[in-house]
Amino acid sequence: MNRLTSTLLALALGTGLAAAGPRAITPEAVVVLYNSTEDESEDLAQHYAKAREIPKENVVGLPLPTTDEMSRVDFDAKLRDPLRKIFDQRGWWKRAKGASGLVQPVSNKVRFLVTMRGVPFKVARTPESIPEQKGKKRTHYSPSVEGDEASVDSELSLLGVEGYPIKGHLNNPYFRKDDSVMSLESTPFLVVGRLDGPSFALCTRLIDDAVAIEREGLWGMAYLDLARKGAGYEAGDNWIETIAKMNKRAGIPSVIDRHRDTFVTNYPMREAAIYFGWYAHNRNGPLLNPGFNFRRGAVAVHLHSFSAYELRHPQKRWSGPLLNRGAAATVGNVYEPFLQLTHHFDILYQRLLQGYTIGEAAAMSISALSWQGVLLGDPLYRPFSSEVATDLKAGENLEFMTLRKGFNQWKDDPETLVTKLRSAANKLRSGFLFEALGLLARENGEEEQAAAFFKSARDMFLNEVDKLRQDLHQVDLHRTTGDKNSAILLLRKIEPRYAKLPEGKSITALLNIINPPAPPPVKVEPKKK
Repeated sequence: MNRLTSTLLALALGTGLAAAGPRAITPEAVVVLYNSTEDESEDLAQHYAKAREIPKENVVGLPLPTTDEMSRVDFDAKLRDPLRKIFDQRGWWKRAKGASGLVQPVSNKVRFLVTMRGVPFKVARTPESIPEQKGKKRTHYSPSVEGDEASVDSELSLLGVEGYPIKGHLNNPYFRKDDSVMSLESTPFLVVGRLDGPSFALCTRLIDDAVAIEREGLWGMAYLDLARKGAGYEAGDNWIETIAKMNKRAGIPSVIDRHRDTFVTNYPMREAAIYFGWYAHNRNGPLLNPGFNFRRGAVAVHLHSFSAYELRHPQKRWSGPLLNRGAAATVGNVYEPFLQLTHHFDILYQRLLQGYTIGEAAAMSISALSWQGVLLGDPLYRPFSSEVATDLKAGENLEFMTLRKGFNQWKDDPETLVTKLRSAANKLRSGFLFEALGLLARENGEEEQAAAFFKSARDMFLNEVDKLRQDLHQVDLHRTTGDKNSAILLLRKIEPRYAKLPEGKSITALLNIINPPAPPPVKVEPKKK
């Protein structure tokens, strides 16, 4: 049945394709959903509608539970069925039976649905949806590909389809596509995003950040963190390696941690506009620094099975903490999704660089619907709009714009590129440009040149946190070339200088990884006489 339904949806998608590529999303194509039992949920909906000029009649309130999770019965009766009826009554789509006999949209005016904080985000598993296993207790959250638990938003993406099986997942017909939803004659699915997180004030900030950054573009550093977990997990590392290659081509400086551990405790991360990493249960690394914040408009994602399970908590898991530290958008999972059924980071990021909205990029990058994925942030947000100019008079973005412009002009002439960027770095006395040159040299396997650039960057930076990061780059050069002793000596040399910084704890953390202390002696209890 899953295969039949998926084929049906794919056929509906395949009709009426126009020119590929990003297109503007008209306000009339967006519906906003809030919980009418919470005043703040309605206020948030109105703020979003005003910011995106969405018609008043496209803002819908339903009386819903105020909990994070709702039962399948409540989802059907209180959310899915009433909302589907509103879509029918207001002519936002036309639906008919397809070849398989299932009712689905055959034409639609609305392509986006945006859920507000206050709308539950999890549909609970009914234990009967998974088979009993001999000797094992059937639980609500034990991993199963046959469970009927899901993200509310993933279920709402199929709002117009009636009678599809809810056990397990359905194949997403939009997966890997490269067409704007506005280019399609009709879509059997909705692109769904959620303005949600640790507080209503934070959700308002998500809206304001997205609108502001679209005008000036997203600029800054990228931080990429591989897991190196071994067999069965290569896909996640490959996604991030592909992002590294994209950034190298685009001129986005990328700090890449290729070690098994995540970025170490209190890592000195600054000016972070892009973050992709995995695989830790709860926030760690730079998110433990009291002064750390992402750049405005940042896209930050950490892959974990339950990253969005407690998305309204500022400290637990990953989705809530990432937003709480200033990110404008993230994707996550509300229950166990299994690796290949999560958002594929490389596709998500590639579509963003092409200029798509993050809603479209997220929908193109996940293979499963009626499953566990969720997008947090304004789905209309375009962090890399092609309409943004590279204005070299810009203040706080000048160094990153200079870098991007240099790569656009000389990326196929590496020698000239390095010469021009070195000249600009000296002229601007820019630590970030020298650091970018060092990171580029590392990716090209030029360790000695990388070390020289990191030294120049350290000399140019005024901020001690940035200086520490250059020292840690040098440590990592020793570490990756197998010179463990030099890495340890350098860490011990710089430890006193940064001892008073919260980020200085990263030195101790690295020493414990590279040169772990001997275990304490076993205490032998005296024999009783």
